[in-house]
Amino acid sequence: MYLLYSILLALWLVASAPLWIWQRVRHGKHQGLRQRLGAVPGRVHSAGGKVIWVHAVSVGEVLAITALVQELKMRYAEHRIVVSTVTETGQQLARQRFGVDSVFYFPLDFAFAVRKYVGALRPDMVVVAETEFWPNFLRVAKHSGARIAVVNARISDRSFPGYRRVRPLLKRVLENVDIFLAQSEADRGRLIAIGAAAERVRVSGNLKFDLAPKASPALIGRVRKALDAGNAGPLLVCGSSVEGEESLLVDAFRQVSAKYSDAVMVLAPRHPERFSQVARLLETSGMKFWERSQWKDEPLAGGIFLLDSIGELAAMYELADVAFVGGSLVPRGGHNILEPARAGIATLVGPYTENFRDIVNLFLRGTAVRVVTKDALTGTFLELLNNERARVELGQRAAEIFAANSGAKEQTVAALDELLRDRDAASEIGREAAPVAGSRRV
Repeated sequence: MYLLYSILLALWLVASAPLWIWQRVRHGKHQGLRQRLGAVPGRVHSAGGKVIWVHAVSVGEVLAITALVQELKMRYAEHRIVVSTVTETGQQLARQRFGVDSVFYFPLDFAFAVRKYVGALRPDMVVVAETEFWPNFLRVAKHSGARIAVVNARISDRSFPGYRRVRPLLKRVLENVDIFLAQSEADRGRLIAIGAAAERVRVSGNLKFDLAPKASPALIGRVRKALDAGNAGPLLVCGSSVEGEESLLVDAFRQVSAKYSDAVMVLAPRHPERFSQVARLLETSGMKFWERSQWKDEPLAGGIFLLDSIGELAAMYELADVAFVGGSLVPRGGHNILEPARAGIATLVGPYTENFRDIVNLFLRGTAVRVVTKDALTGTFLELLNNERARVELGQRAAEIFAANSGAKEQTVAALDELLRDRDAASEIGREAAPVAGSRRV
């Protein structure tokens, strides 16, 4: 099975090579390709000592595991905690949060590439965020003696049917995992349905509710001062927008501006490679706008602030009167609503939120988020801006639900601690059972 899988992976890599090259030329993407092909960075090679390897695919997973990594560093001071990512945006954020020396690109799932990293790091434990079921990686890591945990595990509506179709093969892969910590009972059921052993699957909650409050970037103070200087208001913060949404948001803001001439909208595209594309859209819209990368602290009022940066959106929500979380007005599955919820901000999403179904449904049951269609977007913005009481209460309910659902980090750390102690105990038994050099068995 593994040989066939590796052959298919190699064919995919060859077939997709032109796209990778094009993306690198156009957007500067895949700067970590050498690392992904097995070139272990010197800073990783030379470290030595005990290691816990945490893997997080992109920005969302890095945000989810931040508090967990911080806890692991405090609890296991004798271990070095290293973090791998797949995407460049995830890599940038991980480096900001955990330091360059502890962060690297995850290798492509070829046995030769994976072995180089496992050999260089020799991890005691591998912690995988959400649903990264890479067959060669899990097999090689397991054979090295590492304990393997999948934390914050979730199986999306989109991926579940595909996983079920390959259950007989996937079951063999999942046997390498010592414990799955699922976000919800629904996710636990799905993990078992695709081949995970029931006794290895627990529900620990969603780590994204345990995001540690982070000091606001210096930008936030500057923006607040510029809004005051411009006597601006109200403020809409529209985050994680994707292609097809920005034009809808600009049109909605145009109508908001007709009533609130000093209103400001912060627009934060999800993908950095689209920053210039969105800037061109704003140029042709006729609306006044500022690019965060070019902004010189002039007063803000009556226009759009393009947040063409990484790592500043979460804090920016704190300034909002109303927030919109993108990837949801068009069929992209939505993005995480927890950052504005934590800040107690009235939040809107579109109808396409299947990637975060459990979180969105939880907030919907508590009347703590509003779902809008393209046609209802402008009207709902205006409704909430016109009704301060409804707006404030919507945000308060969101903050209460966020606070009530924290605690996943503690359950996750307890399970990982048990797993690591299990490994240490097994290693000690192995050492005691091994014959002393030069001795004879009787």
